[in-house]
Amino acid sequence: MAPFDYDLVVIGSGPAGQRAAIQAAKLGKKTALVERRAVLGGVCINTGTIPSKTLREAALYLSGYHLRGIYGESYTVKQNITIEDLLLRVQHVVRHEIDVTRHQLLRNGVVVFNAQASFTDPRTVRLALLDGSGEAVVSAAKFVIATGTEATRDPHIPFDGQNILVSDDILGLKRLPRTLVVVGAGVIGCEYASIFATLGIRVTLVDRLPRLLPFVDREVVEALDYHLRQRRMTLWLGETVTGIERAENGSATHVRIRLASGKQIVAEKALYSIGRTGATAGLNLAAVDLQADDRGRLKVNSTYQTEVPHIYAAGDVIGFPSLASTSMEQGRLAACHAFGIETQSAPSLFPYGIYTVPEISFVGQNEEELTQQNVPYEVGKAMYGEIARGQIIGDDIGMLKLLFHRNSRDLLGVHIIGVNASELVHIGQAVLTFGGKIDYFIRNVFNYPTLAEGYKNAAFDGVNRLAE
Repeated sequence: MAPFDYDLVVIGSGPAGQRAAIQAAKLGKKTALVERRAVLGGVCINTGTIPSKTLREAALYLSGYHLRGIYGESYTVKQNITIEDLLLRVQHVVRHEIDVTRHQLLRNGVVVFNAQASFTDPRTVRLALLDGSGEAVVSAAKFVIATGTEATRDPHIPFDGQNILVSDDILGLKRLPRTLVVVGAGVIGCEYASIFATLGIRVTLVDRLPRLLPFVDREVVEALDYHLRQRRMTLWLGETVTGIERAENGSATHVRIRLASGKQIVAEKALYSIGRTGATAGLNLAAVDLQADDRGRLKVNSTYQTEVPHIYAAGDVIGFPSLASTSMEQGRLAACHAFGIETQSAPSLFPYGIYTVPEISFVGQNEEELTQQNVPYEVGKAMYGEIARGQIIGDDIGMLKLLFHRNSRDLLGVHIIGVNASELVHIGQAVLTFGGKIDYFIRNVFNYPTLAEGYKNAAFDGVNRLAE
């Protein structure tokens, strides 16, 4: 084989790209990473996961949301919350994460290029360097495409970044609105809708599907639906948006949303969140005989190889589930396979975290899936309001639900809504991974008072149902 400049070139520095590059470097491979932005971290750190979750924490703290159950609905840490209050915390965290990412890559000997990469042939990419010094051409034995996604924009909608915006525009807002319409009730739409509603903004959430988050356990979604409405949010589901336009009202600009049913919604701002498109347009995929689908995504096999065996793809650019955690694992697995390293992973046991208010997390199967498979399962539940820790922290709406086989008592799924759901789920994930039974939670002692003891309560609840 002809010598190459690098053993691996990774395109994109988000979670999948970082993990692929570092894994290859740890295997002793000469590795380069290309990032088209001036800063590292991709969408995850700069406009997506990290900013949105930090914005959420700032909103929860400043609004006093978690303590309203104790001090009353009028309780707030800060009376008039501004976008500057929220972004202060976001900017601090983003700067820190960018620095950590760069340090990790450099510490592992990964060469970093800030450039737009495009293929010239199956083994070579041209790099248009952002520092204005021209171009570079590098070759590699293997490639990992981890370019992530961009917010999907309908060309018929007059986006302006302030009145009609996508999620990538939120950090550039000049002020918080009093009213907001969120078009699209996917994960991103639900997260931002609930965050803004927590701040006291009147939010209307519109989606063409008849229910929120169809891949989430129905009972959990129904609980989320209820709590969103408790925050004075209006949910218009099963509705199709036919148009979005700016409407001048004296010196103020509003947005009018038209629905196929004839309804109209007028609000100060509209957040358009109908999905994301793979950031593959600039890669010149035709040069390597690859073609993205109509949403810019790449098709891969179980080892994350594209149709060109030495070119891999990982992360959001390959589609669902498009989570930072799963993207990291995909990047690691792609790099290991590229260099013949045996590894194991269990995608069916990857946990899902949805940072709505309240928070949702789950792992394993849900009730609908088990019913379709004719699995004789039973349910055990623990309500936060019945757990001492739930009362202490002021969360009396949370729920932890365990699903297990009636006969074998094998744990089948864990579904949580409430404070720290995305942390608590890992206890259930560990038990699922080693093939544990519902009895594990009954036999073991949990610290008291903690939310984790909800596992024991839910297990007792489930086992008691067997005797009824």
